[in-house]
Amino acid sequence: MSETGATPQTPPRQYDVVVVGAGNAAMCAALAAHEGGAKVLVLERAPEAEAGGNSRFTAGAIRFAYDGVDDLRALMPDLTDAEVEVTDFGTYSEEQFYADLGRISDYRCDPELADALVTRSKDTLMWMASHGVRFAPIWGRQAFKVDGRFTFWGGLTVESVGGGEGLVESLRAALARNEIDLWHEAAGRELLIDDAGAVCGIRARMPERTLEVPCSAVVLAAGGFQANAEWRTRYLGPGWDLAKVRGTRFNTGDGINMALEAGAMPYGNWSGAHAVAWDYNAPEFGDLAVGDGFQKHSYPFAIVLNADGRRFVDEGADFRNYTYARYGREILAQPGHSAWQVFDASTDHLLRDEYRIRQVTRVTADSIEELCARMEGVHTEQALATISEFNAAVDRSVGFDPNVLDGRRTRGLSPDKTNWAMPVETPPFAAYHVTCGLTFTFGGLRIDETGCVMDTDLRPIRGLYAAGELVGGLFYGNYPGGSGLSAGAVFGRLAGTSAAAHATG
Repeated sequence: MSETGATPQTPPRQYDVVVVGAGNAAMCAALAAHEGGAKVLVLERAPEAEAGGNSRFTAGAIRFAYDGVDDLRALMPDLTDAEVEVTDFGTYSEEQFYADLGRISDYRCDPELADALVTRSKDTLMWMASHGVRFAPIWGRQAFKVDGRFTFWGGLTVESVGGGEGLVESLRAALARNEIDLWHEAAGRELLIDDAGAVCGIRARMPERTLEVPCSAVVLAAGGFQANAEWRTRYLGPGWDLAKVRGTRFNTGDGINMALEAGAMPYGNWSGAHAVAWDYNAPEFGDLAVGDGFQKHSYPFAIVLNADGRRFVDEGADFRNYTYARYGREILAQPGHSAWQVFDASTDHLLRDEYRIRQVTRVTADSIEELCARMEGVHTEQALATISEFNAAVDRSVGFDPNVLDGRRTRGLSPDKTNWAMPVETPPFAAYHVTCGLTFTFGGLRIDETGCVMDTDLRPIRGLYAAGELVGGLFYGNYPGGSGLSAGAVFGRLAGTSAAAHATG
């Protein structure tokens, strides 16, 4: 067992707050609890080499409300005048952020959770920066250069420097600077409850023993249940046991299970999840050496065919930020649980870097006929007919512009493509084989405005707080890209602050 800053003892030393998990939400909670005057311990189930939860596997995009370039320069002091001069960063107001959360969730998201995320997002990023987290514009993935000027789109402008790895490294360095104890290979297994019904500690399992850690408050931030094939099938439905897991193998619902056994209220979209187009031959769980490179998110500039050779989604329904988290479910429902994204040379320059990794599953050809014949498992004749029908249905009178919802569409198809419809006719051609990549599950625990977990009678469970992907009620069916990391940080900070106040008050 590897450890940072502490040696487990028998009996263990006393802590005020124990945080379960060591990803973005958990480490933000630990830092906030420390700032509140609490003695904090972080328990991480994974060994040190795999620590960091799902956060470590992300590309690092983080959504927040900002009023213009001055807010961005306050967050990113390294942003130069020359960069500002050639870039349209736009604005992303609190009203826009809140509207996106509502629209993308079919207006099912908990309004109090949504309001907290939106109104606290900018301040929370500034707070993270004060702890050494660095941010930069997402030049390569969220802006296209047109007429010499970059234009950002989809309300998402900023990423952590170094992606998810950089975010986790920065937060972990902040824990070390603040002498916050972190134990690896220490899995929280059971909450300890006193006679009054309050949390008074946690039982943790380590490689060679199980020990009890007394404390005054516990923050659960151990992620969802996406790495638990049995739970996926139970709650998401048949076939979800076949999905690939984009991130850590350690998010199996342990934190949720501990809370439910203590009487917590299940909440949110338990049959929903963030699931994307993911390379067909990616491994069962995330690969830190590849990171987020198995994702395939340039489909708005492609057509997507299933094994029957037919289209099944509107690839241009909205900006990628607002559709990618639900299209994985659509792919999983197709024959063979897979699909092919088909591009021609006219849009090849718009493909993200992930299409050029060594591990990509791709076929290429100089003719459409040859390409369709090379797409394994696809009905060749129907694929050719689908592409021909698509090309004929494109309204070529409308200009193509990747920075806006350009209205360049098809007419008469089912489904039509409503933006960025480019005929597939310019060689060379390429097709990428994708399946469903599951990021995180949407169902979880119910919390109040302080981050305290509620019981099934909707009363606070004293001393129990939660943050991150195991909090339910925020995302339903879909989510706006980048809001997962911001939600983890916002509610992690809130939960840690409240836990410290409870423990030391």
